[in-house]
Amino acid sequence: MFSIWAKTQIKEKIKLNELIEFEDKFIKANFFDYVSKICNELDIPTPVILKKHINHFSSFNIATFSKEDFIEYIDFDKLILEFCKDEKVKPSIIQ
Repeated sequence: MFSIWAKTQIKEKIKLNELIEFEDKFIKANFFDYVSKICNELDIPTPVILKKHINHFSSFNIATFSKEDFIEYIDFDKLILEFCKDEKVKPSIIQ
């Protein structure tokens, strides 16, 4: 289980802000499905997802989509997706 914090920004100020939870484990190949679900939840168009977005999210736990990444009109400057660890899972203590 994991979560992605999705936020839209206009001139560095947050407009929309939502934490979307996913039941399965993160799989890099399913990134488009995750972004589609997030965009449906936020009621915004889905951006064009490039390899750089997937790699950046996998490597740095964050992906940023600018206006140029959207085909449809958007009323914000950026969509930022940030990976959130599941706080419910506690690490086991080795004695």
